[in-house]
Amino acid sequence: MARKAGSQYGFRGAQWGGMDVYELEDIAVSIASEAADLIRSSRSELGDVSVGMRVKSSTVDPVTIVDEAAEAFIAERLAALRPLDGLLGEEGHSRESESGVQWCVDPIDGTVNFLYGLPAYAVSIAAVLDGQAVAGAVVQVPCGTVYAASQGHGAWRQRVGSGREALWVSAASDIHQCLVATGFAYTKQRRKQQAALLAKILPEIRDIRRLGSAALDLCMLAAGEVDAYYEHGLNPWDFLAGSLIAAEAGAVVSQPLIDVPASEGRPVRAATPAVAQAFFQLVDDGPMPVRL
Repeated sequence: MARKAGSQYGFRGAQWGGMDVYELEDIAVSIASEAADLIRSSRSELGDVSVGMRVKSSTVDPVTIVDEAAEAFIAERLAALRPLDGLLGEEGHSRESESGVQWCVDPIDGTVNFLYGLPAYAVSIAAVLDGQAVAGAVVQVPCGTVYAASQGHGAWRQRVGSGREALWVSAASDIHQCLVATGFAYTKQRRKQQAALLAKILPEIRDIRRLGSAALDLCMLAAGEVDAYYEHGLNPWDFLAGSLIAAEAGAVVSQPLIDVPASEGRPVRAATPAVAQAFFQLVDDGPMPVRL
């Protein structure tokens, strides 16, 4: 599913399908910021955040009790504010939507970084309507920086102690001079495929950055701090808020429909407009399915 940069198709003011996207954006920002506060305080209180840790898709894919507590908090806050909305959470919270709006939540995107004390992890919350993210927020937990957007109304960032600043992608125009962000899966099978693709791409670009959080990678693209991003086999909670922010900052975004399972290995690709076509062709190796 590809979107044009900054597309405003289907909008009237702040409305999308009868919903006030500004209201949804405000809710995403507020709850993501509150969850980030909870995660910081929980980390301080716990000390050892590996206590009670379990694994999911593989032995290197961790979930901590803080991930679970943060998602429970987000689910409770959303239910109180918008009880008719649906929910899809990474750690298992789920409910059907009666309003048409579904919230897609990653309580800690970058759990491995959180586990090791690296500062690149974030809360990611997106409001989805008719299969598209219409509002979203990503909060980088350690520093409290907020990234947010709503459909057709641009993207912004706010650092602690500063005002909001509008985001726009870089002016990169040569694929060979592009700094590209990416990430890698937790399964051996897909990692081998990703390594082969990386070997193909790396000689054709400036360099690669691997941060460990898809949501923050896409926010970096929105802020002009990288020029392009790609990754295969993401779940919708990994990319929906970040890809909306990137698109509203001017990026060209191509991503799977939200009901496509991560096991199919479809790519999320995004780039500044002048290099998007060349970049998409460069990374177009098709899906990377994992046999379950």
